[in-house]
Amino acid sequence: MDQRIDMPAPGQGISDEEQARLERISGELRAGIEKLGDIGPAVSIFGSARVPEDSWEYRSACALGRRLAEAGVSVITGGGPGVMEAGNRGATVGKGRSVGLNITLPHEQLANPYLDIDLAFRYFFTRKFMLIRYGMGFAIYPGGFGTIDELFELLTLMQTGKLAPCPLVLVGDSYWSGLYNWLVRETADRGYIERQNLDLVEVVPDEDIAAQVLLDALGR
Repeated sequence: MDQRIDMPAPGQGISDEEQARLERISGELRAGIEKLGDIGPAVSIFGSARVPEDSWEYRSACALGRRLAEAGVSVITGGGPGVMEAGNRGATVGKGRSVGLNITLPHEQLANPYLDIDLAFRYFFTRKFMLIRYGMGFAIYPGGFGTIDELFELLTLMQTGKLAPCPLVLVGDSYWSGLYNWLVRETADRGYIERQNLDLVEVVPDEDIAAQVLLDALGR
C-alpha cells in the first residue's frame, strides 16, 4: 500500500495517478464526515490490537467503553481487535453508539463485531484525522508504534493549538509511567518542551479513574 504523495516535476501538472490518489483521500474524508457529523459527545479509545480477551487491558477497555456508553458518550476506536474490540464491546453492552474506523493493511485487520458504524480507510492519516476530529476526550491503553504515534499526534496538536485541550488519559501506570518520567527528564528538563505541556496528559491506574476524568470533563 503506497502512501507516498510524489510531487510533480516543475512545470508539470497533476498526473492521473496523483489525481486518483487525491480523489481517494477526499472520498475517505467525506465518508467519515458524513457518518460522524452527528456523533455527539464521544471518546476515542486507543491501544494494542494484540492483547487477548483475558488480558487486563481488554477487560479494562471493555469496562470503560460500557461506563462511557451508559453516560451517553459514544465510543470511537480503530475498529480492529484487542483494545479496540474491547472498547466497542463495552459500548455495545452499555447500549451506546459504537464506532470503528478500521485500516486496510497488507495482512488484513478485520473489523470487530461490535460496531454500529464501520468505516475502512486506506490511509493512516485520514483515519487518524477522524479518530481525533470527533473525540472530545481520549483514553490510551498500552500499545505499540501505532498507539504511541497517536499519543504524540494528540500531544503535538494540543501543544501547538491545532486542537483545543481536552482530557487525555494514559491508562495503566505501570506501562506509561516510564515514558512520562522520560518526558519530564529528557524533554522538559532539557527545555525541549515547556513543563506545563505535560499537564496535557494524565497517567491513571485503571478504567475507574479514567472514566471519572473523562466524564467529569464532559460534564456527565
